[in-house]
Amino acid sequence: MSGAAGMEKVYSAIEQSARMLDVPCSRDRVLPILASYGDAISNVAIIFSVSTGSQEFDYTIQLPEEIDDPYAHTLSHGLVAKTDHPVGALLSDIKARIPVSEYFADYGAVGGFQKLYPSFPGSPQKVADLAGIPSMPRAVAENADLFARYDLADVALVGIDYKRKTMNLYFQLGAEVAGDLESKAVLSLLHDCGMPEPDEQMLELARKAYRIYITLGWDSADVLRISFAPQPRQNLDLAEIQARLDPKIEAFMTGAPYAYNDDRVSISVPKWSAQGGHFNLGYYYQVSPQLKALIAKNKD
Repeated sequence: MSGAAGMEKVYSAIEQSARMLDVPCSRDRVLPILASYGDAISNVAIIFSVSTGSQEFDYTIQLPEEIDDPYAHTLSHGLVAKTDHPVGALLSDIKARIPVSEYFADYGAVGGFQKLYPSFPGSPQKVADLAGIPSMPRAVAENADLFARYDLADVALVGIDYKRKTMNLYFQLGAEVAGDLESKAVLSLLHDCGMPEPDEQMLELARKAYRIYITLGWDSADVLRISFAPQPRQNLDLAEIQARLDPKIEAFMTGAPYAYNDDRVSISVPKWSAQGGHFNLGYYYQVSPQLKALIAKNKD
């Protein structure tokens, strides 16, 4: 498929999905983003997602390998304004110290560019080492005792939110607990982070997490959000979250387009802030060769 045809196919899927969610979608806003990735847009993982209670539809793109500096790429294409805030230096500081294996970028159909994610699951980093990075928020070091208390030790991914000027630490859970967290541990962590107590459905989904990610900022030591991410999986049972499921989101999760022949690979992430809990729901519109291999392996 040519680069132009590939971009049109992805744009059409974004537009259709946004329409299902009653979210505005403009070719003038989305196509320049897709074009910045060239022909590779047809060969990388792309995730579509929406949060309950949100007026935005998000799409996440795995960056092609030839983009060595995602922040410079984003600046050069006019997708973000340069800033003197430490958030603008964090990616380069991470790149200089950590062997990053791949990158992802978040965009909103309405709001445009949002976040970059350097991913390094093969070289997980300790909190103390990350806290020593010059542009890292002091909140990382200030919450080190909290993380240690819950055995949150290995960071496999960092999210850098340029719009909100916050960042995320994605903690990889050990094999002995991943997917089977104790309810009391989840409740205690939420309490210690200043979050409200969850309802039963959210608690049960949180217990299935293989990663926990914490949102921090540069202005205080407060934990701004905490999220529990189960493994992406096929044949997601929406009954897990039925009490909070808007009919439009249910239609999106079951009927929006995707570009592979296997069953839809879906995500469902319960999240909390001090204001309450919500779900981030989505699925892989397009899968990478690595994910295709993993799907095939899981079927064997």
